[in-house]
Amino acid sequence: MSVSEHVHGTGTIEPARVEEVADGVFAYVQPDGTWWINNTGFLIGDGGVIAIDSCATEARTRAFLATMASVSGGAPVRTLVNTHHHGDHTHGNYLFPAATIVAHEKTRAEILKYGIIERELVWPGVDWGDLRAVAPFLTFTESVTLHAGETRAEVRHFGVSAHTSNDSVVWLPDQRVMFTGDLVFNGGTPFLLMGSPSGYLQSLERLREFGAQTLVPGHGPVCGPEQIDVAAGYAAFVKETALRGRAAGLDPLALAYGTDLGDYQALTDSERLVGNLHSAYAELDGGVVDVFGALADMVAFNGGRPLSCRA
Repeated sequence: MSVSEHVHGTGTIEPARVEEVADGVFAYVQPDGTWWINNTGFLIGDGGVIAIDSCATEARTRAFLATMASVSGGAPVRTLVNTHHHGDHTHGNYLFPAATIVAHEKTRAEILKYGIIERELVWPGVDWGDLRAVAPFLTFTESVTLHAGETRAEVRHFGVSAHTSNDSVVWLPDQRVMFTGDLVFNGGTPFLLMGSPSGYLQSLERLREFGAQTLVPGHGPVCGPEQIDVAAGYAAFVKETALRGRAAGLDPLALAYGTDLGDYQALTDSERLVGNLHSAYAELDGGVVDVFGALADMVAFNGGRPLSCRA
């Protein structure tokens, strides 16, 4: 199933795919899954819908809402879960005025702190729409359980920084389905600039323990648990590269220029290596990452060109 194509300021958007990954459980997969193009999902139960994440732009979020209405027969979206604070998963929150918005307490804090961040310098020319920052207003510290009819959905935070400080997963134990948020990128380079390489590896080990059969990643096609191994291998590669670069006295950008990506060459958005190295260096030094400085280095690594975005 797919939604119809729609057009906004940057041209025609490739249609999203809706995949029913279990009875009443749907993944909403948005190609091409790179910068600002995320996956969402939804669960249909008696009396309403639970949505998992919103989208980066007004147009994409409205398309997601239209799809849920079509598939559910117009059932109301009563709950919206945010897997973390990044704008590709939360910018559209304001278009869910009747829903209870649920997330980890740090997700709320980060959205209230940063709002809608400046994007034009790194990702220019996108028709974002009339965005307004709306933070979750029902928060948890470790976990909360939601119910869509007979479907039990456990929203879990693993207690460490990983992709961000506030990553949550949505685990459906009876269906063996996991909505991973951005703990898993299928086909894309994991991004740890606002998180922790070590915490990311810990979180991936926790993911393995659930024994999920189906993963709905934050970006890329629906997959199996083998993608956890890819993500863990990449994070270990980043940590090893950072140790080597630190010993050689190289800054993250210089180190990235001289790094052979090897098995990870085919992953999209390879410039994320620079941001990931910034995060790994901060972890080694006990320092704080200069996020916008790291983004500038990523643009430099990309030949001075803005980072790709088809949102």
